[in-house]
Amino acid sequence: MSHTSINRVGTDHTIWMKGLGFYKDEISVMDNRLTEVAKKNNSFEARQGIEHFQNQFLVQQKNISDLKHEVNNYVKKLGNDVQQHSGQIHESLIPEHNILQGKYENFEMVMNGLRHEFNEYVAKWM
Repeated sequence: MSHTSINRVGTDHTIWMKGLGFYKDEISVMDNRLTEVAKKNNSFEARQGIEHFQNQFLVQQKNISDLKHEVNNYVKKLGNDVQQHSGQIHESLIPEHNILQGKYENFEMVMNGLRHEFNEYVAKWM
């Protein structure tokens, strides 16, 4: 069995969890702004946008929850492995780290796109 230092995976999981918390808060802020738009606009086009963003916010909240769950499970695996191997982790955990990093980076791209789309929508309807 091949082991490597825990430093190889670093503290990315901490950064991911903080980032997910930030995005959760950001969705809440955007949802509040969407409520303001809904109060001021009742046209069909505005309502379509409202429904679209409400759905997107629900989807992204679910994605945040799922990703947090995956990261927490990974951290538990790391903790168990470090305890069993005196500060070392089995190298088989590194690909899982890379997969989670890819998922987090993809989520960030989706959120950045959603934020941009939402800001354009709000600028049109406020």
